Amino acid sequence: MSIITTPDDADEAVADLYASEIAELGYVPSHTRMMAVNPEAFRAFQQLVRTIVAQLGVRRYELATLAAADAIGSQSCRYAHARKSLNLFDEEQLERILRDYHDARLSDADMALMDFAAKLSRDSASMTDADSLRLRDVGFTDREIVDIALAASVRNYFSRALHALAVEVDIPPGLSASIQDALAPR
Repeated sequence: MSIITTPDDADEAVADLYASEIAELGYVPSHTRMMAVNPEAFRAFQQLVRTIVAQLGVRRYELATLAAADAIGSQSCRYAHARKSLNLFDEEQLERILRDYHDARLSDADMALMDFAAKLSRDSASMTDADSLRLRDVGFTDREIVDIALAASVRNYFSRALHALAVEVDIPPGLSASIQDALAPR
């Protein structure tokens, strides 16, 4: 549990954040409450994500996010983005992705994207041109390679802030028992 006191919705910027989450998710997650302490920074983060998604696409963004969150052990982000990914994958495939994306019947391009995001998250200093060349070899453009790096990096930024602030992990509504089991720490 965090020592940070999260704001109520008396402030207009905070109220707007909370209303957006309720409209999209049906509740206000713990991570939103924490980041509402600095609503301007949270909105800037959300805009950065929208900019990356606009070029990379939601599906690829979510795959990069799931791989990055898993690599750094961000349960908050794994749960939140598993829920978002239910709109992109059927439950059986999502469960396979969460357990081991190499065994999830994904394309070579999707697996290369996830491998890149996971490596960036575990040990970015060890990355070389060979990592980017692997993405190019499976068909990604230079712009897409940059956007994949940005997607994984933005997840690292946000997840690490949640870790640093001891944000409580929410289990979003709508996740089946099998998805929750796949998300359980290994």
